[in-house]
Amino acid sequence: MTSRTPAPAPPPPSSLPPDLAARLKRTPDGLLPAIAQQYDTGEVLMLGWMDDEALHRTLTTGRCTYWSRSRQEYWVKGDTSGHVQHVKSVALDCDADTVLVKVDQVGAACHTGARTCFDADVLPVRDTAAPAASGPTTATGSPNTPAPPADSGTTTPAQ
Repeated sequence: MTSRTPAPAPPPPSSLPPDLAARLKRTPDGLLPAIAQQYDTGEVLMLGWMDDEALHRTLTTGRCTYWSRSRQEYWVKGDTSGHVQHVKSVALDCDADTVLVKVDQVGAACHTGARTCFDADVLPVRDTAAPAASGPTTATGSPNTPAPPADSGTTTPAQ
């Protein structure tokens, strides 16, 4: 007896152009992560979730629309807080499984009132860069690095 995992349900009908909808690779629950980034500074503001309809609304209204996984409803950023995201551009990543929305953020992006959702808990990162001392060393202890080749007078095209 084999157990079968049910296939994910197809996304609900949307006004998203069918050729675009066909390209998207969604999570099993029909969603795409949507990264909101300040268009002029590159600051990463937040991550939300979009289904086809939320993406359609974002593309056609110029305001970011997300799907709330906890409330199971659409929400337009800023409708209750006044912290609006005016859409400047929308791009899919190379796998078509994530959306990057460049916005002009008015006020805070985070529900906590912070400008960004990514500044409250910065985690320490171990510096893994080690000195490039490999190979034999000279009597002074410095790396025995070969001298660069002498210029032969010929040039090679830039790659």
